[in-house]
Amino acid sequence: MPKVPAVPGVAGLKACTTPAGATVGTSAWATGGTPSGATSVTSAKATAGAIAATTVADVFAPDGALARAVPEFETRAGQAEMAAAVARAFADGGVLLAEAGTGTGKTLAYLVPAILSRQRVLISTGTKNLQEQIYFKDIPTLREALGIPFTATYMKGRANYLCLHKLDQLGGTTQTAARASGGGAPRALSNDVFLPIVKEWSGRTETGDRAELEDLPEDLAFWNDVSATAETCLGGECPRYDECFVTRMRQRAAASDVVIVNHHLLCADAAVRQSAYGEVIPACNYAVVDEAHQLEDVATQYFGFSVSTYRLEELARDVERLDAGDRRSKDDLAKAVGKLRDHARAFFTELAFAHRSDQTARAEERVRATQTSLALTADAAAHLTGALDIVEATLSLARLAPLPAPSVVDGKRRPAKDARGHTKDATEDAAEDAHADGNEDALALATRARDLRTEIRFLLRGDDPEFVYFVEFRGRGVFLRASPIDVSRIVRELLLDRMRTTVLTSATLTVDGTFAYIRDRLGIGAAAELRLPSEFDFARQAILYLPPRMPDPRSPDFALAAGREVIEILRRTEGRAFVLFTSYATLRAVQSIAEMALSYPIFVQGTAPRSQLLEQFRETPHAVLFATSSFWQGVDVMGEALSCVIIDKLPFASPGDPITAARIDAIRARGGEPFDEYQVPLAVLTLQQGLGRLIRHRRDRGILAVLDPRLRTKGYGRRFLASLPPAPVVHDLARIEQFFCGKYPSI
Repeated sequence: MPKVPAVPGVAGLKACTTPAGATVGTSAWATGGTPSGATSVTSAKATAGAIAATTVADVFAPDGALARAVPEFETRAGQAEMAAAVARAFADGGVLLAEAGTGTGKTLAYLVPAILSRQRVLISTGTKNLQEQIYFKDIPTLREALGIPFTATYMKGRANYLCLHKLDQLGGTTQTAARASGGGAPRALSNDVFLPIVKEWSGRTETGDRAELEDLPEDLAFWNDVSATAETCLGGECPRYDECFVTRMRQRAAASDVVIVNHHLLCADAAVRQSAYGEVIPACNYAVVDEAHQLEDVATQYFGFSVSTYRLEELARDVERLDAGDRRSKDDLAKAVGKLRDHARAFFTELAFAHRSDQTARAEERVRATQTSLALTADAAAHLTGALDIVEATLSLARLAPLPAPSVVDGKRRPAKDARGHTKDATEDAAEDAHADGNEDALALATRARDLRTEIRFLLRGDDPEFVYFVEFRGRGVFLRASPIDVSRIVRELLLDRMRTTVLTSATLTVDGTFAYIRDRLGIGAAAELRLPSEFDFARQAILYLPPRMPDPRSPDFALAAGREVIEILRRTEGRAFVLFTSYATLRAVQSIAEMALSYPIFVQGTAPRSQLLEQFRETPHAVLFATSSFWQGVDVMGEALSCVIIDKLPFASPGDPITAARIDAIRARGGEPFDEYQVPLAVLTLQQGLGRLIRHRRDRGILAVLDPRLRTKGYGRRFLASLPPAPVVHDLARIEQFFCGKYPSI
């Protein structure tokens, strides 16, 4: 297997840091980011005494620290049991698998022992929502409750950050750069509008986080021109390295006790530690992986190879932005970029023709690539790699013009001396350094061209048995990818084996009552195990409705029948529902039926950003949301606004998906039974996540509905039913009305 590549655009991070005693959300760092272990001798002894007197059991006791600090705190046996297990794992080392049912309070159950351990602990979550909950809610609560000084850092991806060096390059040449990058007048106009805003903000922001610019559109192309990316980063050679927002956040993270990341950064860091980029997340020996059921999918995304129309165009655009010092260099670069664009266009056109047999354009599609299908693009690929060779050579030979010297203006550049030891004029020094910086930019671009060429050649061979090769069509983009078929060895070697202690937790980790599936998929050997049931009373808080008669989900009659059931259920719940689908085709078919029959507001995935749809749903009485996979997990709507979750079909991964197909083939090749070992367990966990959207609080009540008849007609349906919340099962729509009237059905 080839060396796992660094992941472009994800190798960096964004960190918001709160020092001990500082108010969350402020930018205070008056303590200089000193970790708790670096306090004075006196305060260290006092702190040690306080820690010795504070045990995990004390914190969760009925009269303990949390009960005194949090008015609504309720003692939960499962939470205390999980906290004790996590504390043992931190003390003894090894791996802990902890399935904590909804309502357990697992976040505090691992945060408290993490903080009391006095070790640097890495917390990785699967969703941004949980990251924000931990940082903005749980951390301040525990800081007040425990009375122990500790620091915490919240990291996001590099693209959230402004790159000062790219802003310097863009400044003063807005129109030229915008038109050169292929955007023409519209892009130049966009730059004219937003560049002054960003430049003004750059002088006063302490974080460089684009979230501070609330009026900046989410899909603004201009942000890509000034945001930090791994591919364009010059590292320590950058003239703005010391002022870099990513550098500063990394330094603050290195001084923190609790480091909060997400699985994307976790996997990206594991990849870049093998490359020249070096460490991203500070070294930690203790880790908690929350929402661990998502880890396999995320690892599959990041431990692979990918080239795309977007990646080639970004390289062409960035090369055009280089300001060559003479006419010949400018002409040479322009010719090289022109050939690159022409051959990239030809290659991806050939790639599309070779992998879309019916040539029907679909918004999103993934098609498995073979050595035979890839061979059809060999000539176009040879021309493209040749064009990348020319770009690399031209960049190496180009004579570049001096760049602007922005850091002289801000007064932060130190005085420099010439070869004779004399202090140089600031302008002279800046000009020399700017020319060197221009060369660094050219070398970085040449490296990008070389890396692209290498990856294209690897992808076109298509012969590594550890990878599955496929072409993805997404919007106007075409991607050629290679993803690992089995990530268990990668996760074990690059994550689990590097930690003294790893806690993997989620509400959904077991299938058929065991951790066997997750152990196999993530390469987990020896591990302690803990299963905690949900704290919610599903016998009184919910019912599970299974229609008495439904056609087979593969039948053309299913969508119409599903539409009728959805309408009847929503009439009885008065809207207030998520209707979750396994495919866009069924979603659209049911939507067309429901919109004619119902007067409730219906929101549909794809019509607005996910966060906006959720906000609209929460604020609109009797709303209904039609959605697919991205709303099956990581979404919380508490209270009566969400009183029903309907799922159309059992969420089996499509066997036509290249990655799923390759994993099925691999299991069958070793003599296994892929349906029982892989497809059913994966669908069980996904169904649990989807239905888990409903009951998020002790006061929540509602209807769970699954329209797929295979729950009752197929033998494997029993495995699904056994995994579902212990809510009473009903088959009569009238029982839904009775439920909302307060008549609880008996089990």
